[in-house]
Amino acid sequence: MKKTMVLAFALVLIIALTGCGAKESAGTKYKFATDAAYAPMEYMDKDKLTGFDIDFLGEVMKEAGLPFEVAHTGWETMLTSVKQGSEYKGGIASISITDERKQSYDFSMPYFESVNMILVKEGSTIKNATDLKDKKVAVQISTTADILMSKIMGADNKSLKRLDNNTLAFMELDNNGVDAVVADIAIIREYVKNNPKKKIVAIADPQNFESEYYGILLPKGSELKTKLDASIKKVIENGTYSNVYKKWFGQEPDTKKLLEQK
Repeated sequence: MKKTMVLAFALVLIIALTGCGAKESAGTKYKFATDAAYAPMEYMDKDKLTGFDIDFLGEVMKEAGLPFEVAHTGWETMLTSVKQGSEYKGGIASISITDERKQSYDFSMPYFESVNMILVKEGSTIKNATDLKDKKVAVQISTTADILMSKIMGADNKSLKRLDNNTLAFMELDNNGVDAVVADIAIIREYVKNNPKKKIVAIADPQNFESEYYGILLPKGSELKTKLDASIKKVIENGTYSNVYKKWFGQEPDTKKLLEQK
């Protein structure tokens, strides 16, 4: 009888522990890191985190049925913490998918087409990326702009200023500390739009700057990738993505081109 009671107690204990585990799993909130210095993609509006990426991630996670939160950590901290995969399960901050990054991270399927642009002051003799070779240029460190300009100017060129964020890069241009800033098209266009009194010019150079695609940054082997890919595809196909895109950019996205990317 004692043996029966012991077995019964053990069975109850197993059921209780299993129930607790299931409840904890169901209530798991996925934490994402971002660098909120990329208006209109992600930025702080007073004390609120907002932007295209934030709205887009919200729709993707809603489609996936997964609770989440996003924290502003800064660029370098985001890259490090997502790679570790302990606290933050993903990162979203206009992160271009590159072969180099894919050695250290997994990415969701592409969700945004971008390209780098050049920002200069009116009257500048700079017309394209090759004109930057002997100039002073500001970029955000560890971005594709940094990679591109390192190839053009030389990785050890002291005239290439690698800064913590694009806000600092724009300040360098304002203060005549550099001749140009190179950054993503959405960030430069937003800066020009928000500063109509500044005599600045945005330059496109498709010959030297090819299209890039943003993805959600994930730790290697992340179980989230399959879920996110399915949800992103659904959000693009059902028109939700277009609605978010038009809200922030005022035009229709090329969703066909997005879905064709591997």
